[in-house]
Amino acid sequence: MSKLNIDQKSIKSLFSDNKSDFLIPDYQRPYAWQIAECQTLWEDTFSFAIPENDYQKFKSGDEYFLGPIVTFKNSDGKLEIIDGQQRLTTLMLLLRALYTHYLVAQDAQTVKTREEIAKCIWKTDEFSNPIMDQLKIDSQVATDEVKDEFLTILLKGEAPDSMKSNYAINYRFFQGKIKELINKMPSSFMYYPVRLMNNCILLPIEAESQDTALTIFSTLNNRGLPLSDADIFKAQFYKYYTKKGTKDNFVQRWSKLNTLCEKIFHPITGTPMDELFTKYMYYERAKQRIDSSTTEALRKFYGKDDYVILKNDTTFQNLEDLAKFWEDVYTQNEDRFSQDILRKLYVLCYAPNSMWGYVLSVYYMRNRQQDGLLEEEPLAIFLDKITAFIWSYAITNPGVNSLRTPIYAEMINIIDGKSVEFEKFKFDKTSLSTSFGNYEFRNTRPITKSMLTWWAINYANQELPSLEITFDIEHIYARNRNEKEQSLSNPAKVESLGNKAVLEKRINIRASDYRFEDKKKYYNGYTNGQGKDKEGTIVKELIEMSASKSDFTEADIDARRTTMLESFYAFVESNGLMK
Repeated sequence: MSKLNIDQKSIKSLFSDNKSDFLIPDYQRPYAWQIAECQTLWEDTFSFAIPENDYQKFKSGDEYFLGPIVTFKNSDGKLEIIDGQQRLTTLMLLLRALYTHYLVAQDAQTVKTREEIAKCIWKTDEFSNPIMDQLKIDSQVATDEVKDEFLTILLKGEAPDSMKSNYAINYRFFQGKIKELINKMPSSFMYYPVRLMNNCILLPIEAESQDTALTIFSTLNNRGLPLSDADIFKAQFYKYYTKKGTKDNFVQRWSKLNTLCEKIFHPITGTPMDELFTKYMYYERAKQRIDSSTTEALRKFYGKDDYVILKNDTTFQNLEDLAKFWEDVYTQNEDRFSQDILRKLYVLCYAPNSMWGYVLSVYYMRNRQQDGLLEEEPLAIFLDKITAFIWSYAITNPGVNSLRTPIYAEMINIIDGKSVEFEKFKFDKTSLSTSFGNYEFRNTRPITKSMLTWWAINYANQELPSLEITFDIEHIYARNRNEKEQSLSNPAKVESLGNKAVLEKRINIRASDYRFEDKKKYYNGYTNGQGKDKEGTIVKELIEMSASKSDFTEADIDARRTTMLESFYAFVESNGLMK
């Protein structure tokens, strides 16, 4: 069993220890705490040190726990910080702000406190005098372009407005809080730094090796900033590539990959890198022939057999390739994809759930050619098939969980080189039309925009929009029109699929609740009263509709709905998904 040195210590006893020589290693993520986290730290420690704004209510034996710090002693004798660097860095900034203030006053208590703070920030000589150019902490974070600001602030105690990093912003925040405290409670201020150093407790966990430290790292969360799954995987990769002697190369590649993921992925939960690992997980699941509808958490899946998947030379390259593929999807790269493929991908970007991205990732990883490209015709067939199936299933079996069963089985078929058929889940046309006919296409339901996008993109001569354009759902027959005219036999028809279209957000706002005859100018574009040209929509159907119709009536709503649904049924059938 690996040995751990665990002994809770005050900030002063930990930081001022002559053996404390902290290093934030290059594989750590950049400093990310902002004013919100600093505010919490300040308020928590201040209310502890000065209870109810009365320093006399403090009990000398009280302690305030700040959390663990996980380190190991590297070959240079430095304590590499594996977990807790955000908190440790912030405490250093706070102590430096306090030290800077104490440079002014010269009474005995102030001088003594200043000396104690100095021993926490700087290394000391054999007479316990601080060596003012040798800090107790250093940073090698490869992805932190402003880490030098941190070290400069600690050395000089200055953070001019020209410094824009979190280090500088947070340091100035602490300076402001100290000034505020002195003005409000001058007699109480001297007690805060003393109690901060003596009674605020950390739990340093010093492991005997990097391996042990990384294992602990994988199970702990940073206070205020939980470790992401990708952070843990990064640590495992780092360990693996360090043993191979290619650590520096890995650090550079990881930084580039992280930047790329932040550019292309915007998940609701988790980090952009977590999203990449999620997409890749489905490929690895399929290779292992896992078709269970229960999906393991990322950390649990990749952690199997001591992170064996990550200890493979091909895994990281695969992740890079997969990220590049998705970059080309979202940037609509015409060098990789034809216009036809881009149109199909565009529709899928408006899918009612995220499952399409996972099955497409599996397809890409299995079928990519040596140059990273996919064969055109099979890809087109595949994209149409999953579009028709996912759209239909969202109506007949709502909920992404129900989609897992058919999709997971097809992922394994993809790995086996078989075509995607959804053989056991084909639709009965009568049942499908009944489900669609009874479905309420509310704006709040994702499938509504999915259907409208499919219809718009497949309309004759429709140009491919940019994914950067934001589309809203337009009511062609305005919602408040029937309230005024009562011209619909059934008021609910205003929410019919036949009355809705996608329309650029900027135009949708202008078109508002106007009658169709007035909306037409916004669809087509116009010149305003100031002589400025306002562009119309790129939605071809609305342009043609405005040219051919003087009004949009209940009959038009019904006819358009029928056409849209019949076209979709034909699409499903053409993809072999009807019984």
